Order: sequence, then structure tokens, then C-alpha cells
Amino acid sequence: MKILVVDDNPAILDSLSALLSAQGYFINTACHGLAASEKLQNDCYDLIIVDHLMPIMNGIQLTKHIRQHEIYSEKPVIFMTTQGRKTVKNICDTSLFSAIIDKPIDEQNLLKLINDLLSPNTRLQSL
Repeated sequence: MKILVVDDNPAILDSLSALLSAQGYFINTACHGLAASEKLQNDCYDLIIVDHLMPIMNGIQLTKHIRQHEIYSEKPVIFMTTQGRKTVKNICDTSLFSAIIDKPIDEQNLLKLINDLLSPNTRLQSL
């Protein structure tokens, strides 16, 4: 399974890459939405983890872009935020996301969520 992790914080990219690689996932990273968009055009991912606040193209803009492509219209997108779920619900349509998680990331909950989202019988999850 291939996962794309998008965050402008190198420490978060490194820690999530290490965590997910140790679980057997193939990880690719991008430091902002535009870089992620380019990677999504050149490769196919099973799941995308997107940070909220990033330069160039934020996570909401990126997810809207992702959902416009037929290949990714139903792929799971986990949205990470430091702003809280309530704030995200007030500024955008949260149905864009398969799940919203708060930063700092609870690694065990993230792993369970990813497992649930990538299970064939699970369609959408919410924490």
C-alpha cells in the first residue's frame, strides 16, 4: 500500500514516514500542496495524509483538487490540523475528508485509522 504524506514541517514528515514505513507501507512525501499535486499526477496512492496549513496550496485546496480527479475521488484522505475539528467544520465541507485528526498526532490512533480506512469493507471513518 502506498501513502502520500503532505506537510510543510520536515520533522512531521520524517516521523510519519518512519512510523508508517515500519508498518510496511510505502511512503512518499511532499512539503506543500503543489508538490503533492505533482506527485499525485505521476503515481497512484492508496491513501493521502494532508496537513491543513501549508504554504503555496493548503490542505483544503489540495483535497478539493484531489477530489476532482476520478482516480482519487473515493480514495481516503486523512486531514491533519492544529486548528481543531470545530474550526475546520466552520471553514469547509468536511465531507471532503475521510477523517480529521488533531495535531499532535496520536500514533496508535493514526495507525488504527489507516488500517480501518484501507480495509476493504470500510468506506469512511471519523475520529
